[in-house]
Amino acid sequence: MSEATLIDRLRRIGWRGESLPSGGLRLARVVAQHRAGYELHDGEHLFGAQPAGHFLKRGLDPAERPAVGDFVEFEPGAPPHIQKVLARRTVLSRAAAGERYERQVIATNIDYVLVLTGLDGDFNPSRIERYLSLIEDSGARPVVLLSKLDQTEDAADRVAELRGRLPGEVPVHAINGKDPASIAVLAEYLRPGDSAVLVGSSGAGKSTLTNTLLGVDRMATSAVRAHDSRGRHTTTHRALLQLPTGGCLIDTPGMRELKLTGDENLDLFSDIDELAELCRFADCGHGSEPGCAVQEALDNGGLSAERWRNYLKLRDEREDQAATLEARLRRQRGGRPIDRPHGHRGQRERD
Repeated sequence: MSEATLIDRLRRIGWRGESLPSGGLRLARVVAQHRAGYELHDGEHLFGAQPAGHFLKRGLDPAERPAVGDFVEFEPGAPPHIQKVLARRTVLSRAAAGERYERQVIATNIDYVLVLTGLDGDFNPSRIERYLSLIEDSGARPVVLLSKLDQTEDAADRVAELRGRLPGEVPVHAINGKDPASIAVLAEYLRPGDSAVLVGSSGAGKSTLTNTLLGVDRMATSAVRAHDSRGRHTTTHRALLQLPTGGCLIDTPGMRELKLTGDENLDLFSDIDELAELCRFADCGHGSEPGCAVQEALDNGGLSAERWRNYLKLRDEREDQAATLEARLRRQRGGRPIDRPHGHRGQRERD
């Protein structure tokens, strides 16, 4: 089979390269990960595979192992074995749950992150800001989807609230995940060759939306609890699905914990940084200091107290995670200083 034919086949599952890697191994994309191994797709066939031994070494950073969305080189066999993970053009990750610092890769080689939140009791602007903070450094573009439009009477007010709180370049769409006409707006994010990952809490309607995009009831769905609109995990593992539009969608289980990695810039809150620049004193703590532009904005309604509290929470968590990561890297390097570029905003000096 010619290289051009192979590339054309791989483009069906999101391949962007103009040529194939040299080395003689075959190429496929990771579409699912299970305890017992991986599922790969080469643009034509779906098949199981195992990781090569070097991926199983003790102490290996989990982020270096194959993840859903990766393009990998594999060696045919019974079963095939993944030998190499190709360079990732985008990576969405979070800090894994638990005391020990580890970075958990959610999806790779994606163009869009679709953040799905219900317009019912699941609606939580602060949680959406947390998602967007994680997405900032991924290389992918965020798109906010507000589901259950058919179940909400004040949808317009909630959409307006969110659009007033988020940067203008972040798209916000209110949809009914059961209605194909309602989700037609998503076509521009799921064009042939595009890859998107769908994230959100349990009960937000990810599986329902996925089924509508697929045109078949492939993903299990369940009812949500009446008192808080939360649901059970009907999606149990990340899976990459080929859509009729030609795009690829990675569906994920609901994530109850979204820990920052420590590398976030928090550009989402650039308006607060701009306010801080206007404070009278360079070391203003934004409390009771005279001439504090932040406190003035809080008093006159230019900055909401909820947004300010969420910024402080995310900033403090980011700094804690950054310190934990740096301590870990120092231990790995025998106590030597870490020279790592960081996007964190330091204290600015006034002219």
